[in-house]
Amino acid sequence: MSNREEYPTTLLSLESRFSTEDNCRQYLAKLRWPDGFRCPRCGGMKYWPIRKLLLQCVHCNYQTSVTAGTIFQDTHLPLNVWFRAMWWVTSSPKDGVSALGLKRILGCSYKTAWMLLHKLRRTMVNPGNNRLSGKVEVAKTFLSGFEGQHSQDKALIAIAAKFKGSRIRRIRLKHICDASSESLLTFIKKSIEQGSMIHTDGWTGYAGLNAIGYNHKVTGLKRKRESLSDLLPHVHQIVSLLKDWLKGMNHSAISIENLDYYLDEFVFRYNNRTPRSRGKLFYWLVQQSMLIMPVAFKDIRQNVHAKRATHIEPVKNSV
Repeated sequence: MSNREEYPTTLLSLESRFSTEDNCRQYLAKLRWPDGFRCPRCGGMKYWPIRKLLLQCVHCNYQTSVTAGTIFQDTHLPLNVWFRAMWWVTSSPKDGVSALGLKRILGCSYKTAWMLLHKLRRTMVNPGNNRLSGKVEVAKTFLSGFEGQHSQDKALIAIAAKFKGSRIRRIRLKHICDASSESLLTFIKKSIEQGSMIHTDGWTGYAGLNAIGYNHKVTGLKRKRESLSDLLPHVHQIVSLLKDWLKGMNHSAISIENLDYYLDEFVFRYNNRTPRSRGKLFYWLVQQSMLIMPVAFKDIRQNVHAKRATHIEPVKNSV
């Protein structure tokens, strides 16, 4: 194992290795600057330590810290609490960890546990990296029963499932506003590499895939007893698993405005369902956290309230 991929393999090794704030900061520094310190302003490699946490570039005098510009910026929580939360999120069963469960594990307030989970969900999927390729099924489906402006708001979800034979390899999910060609093709371009073979039903919103660099296979219903689950079995398997998972997460308490973050968590868990080491998932999540811009608790709450004030038009098109 290289120094750049060092990670704990058990809860005991996590607690032993990251028992102090300094140990956590040293670990984050190796992830952020694997080849040594780099000034974010001028690229300089030499610095002076300022007080306890700041680093001042020798060349331009710019001051930064190992957590500046990351999800950890301005946190009032000890970093080892963050690390424990990340360990429990990545080592938990496939159903995941609720805010109430994390509150009990960490001995913190419900508000703190809720904030941690919402911030960590923002680190779980980077749609721009490692897009799906090869043979991919794409479909759309409704999910209902979420909090929102209406008591029974529906959400339209786009699903992409890369498969080989009968086995699903990796997936992508996205809450989309409608089933138009613009919404569906935008999802596909962000989720799937050009040149891939995309298998869909006959919905007109998928028209134009060949023109933008994809191989498009269309299968429509031919017999009365046929269903879309017969034609696109992989995405419909994902739909079934997703609905069961959301029920376990008490999805009636999930706002539509935050749904995409829950979808990202489901994608993260599904795509990493068979890792050789849970510690590697922990490593990956910490690494991703160093690439995500900071978001304050008040901004998460304000974002939800602002979106709830916006009228949500009912979606008329489904699978």
